[in-house]
Amino acid sequence: MRQNKLKKLLKSNNTVACGWLHIPNSWSAEVMANAGWDCVAVDMQHGLQSIETAIQMMQGISTTETVPLARANWNSPGEIMRLLDGGAYGIICPMINNKEECESFVGACKYPPLGYRSFGPTRARVYAGMDYGDYANDEILTFAMVETVQALENINEICSVEGLYGIFIGSGDLKLSIKATTKNDTTGFFDQAIDTVLKECQQRNLVAGIWCATIEDAKKMIEKGFKFIALKSDSMMLTEYAKEQTVALKNIFTN
Repeated sequence: MRQNKLKKLLKSNNTVACGWLHIPNSWSAEVMANAGWDCVAVDMQHGLQSIETAIQMMQGISTTETVPLARANWNSPGEIMRLLDGGAYGIICPMINNKEECESFVGACKYPPLGYRSFGPTRARVYAGMDYGDYANDEILTFAMVETVQALENINEICSVEGLYGIFIGSGDLKLSIKATTKNDTTGFFDQAIDTVLKECQQRNLVAGIWCATIEDAKKMIEKGFKFIALKSDSMMLTEYAKEQTVALKNIFTN
């Protein structure tokens, strides 16, 4: 089976950079994968792609050395298994709030006896090798997303689930949940929350990941000890750069 290079990097205590794909297009996915990310995640939750488009995007990613990941739309075993059968080498699962939900997620990613994933790696065997079924349980990464106050309260039990590889903090939803719960400014509470998650991950030898909106935020999270950093998304980068270039061009017109 093709080695999961992302797992190898993380095992060596490297910090990895993850691109985030919202645009439903194999060409833009291929361009992003060629940009030097360690991995790119096809976002089925807030991205605009269908399962068919997601698989085409993973085909584009596969022309590079970048590792293909996917964020599932929800903790839905059927979709999770299809993304894995389509060639995703890791799943990021949203809104994991307790141990039972985490067990269901991890179980969907693992073949028996470690889980209940159904066998039928249609494209995965083409991408990874015909012995995929023998080694997939070792190579596929599982990241549970912590995005709510409830998840924070259950973080110890969530992190205790066998087969879980890491925790990925959904910054936007976590801030929203904290604000809805406390009715106060989220900054201090959010900082406390991510420190709690990071400490739990470090104690249990799990990878701690987080989504960042800016390079400045990413730098702070790396300094804290996060090892898996997702930055912006392809659509955010395109929007920002397009605006920057448009302003620069129109400034020439007026000078």
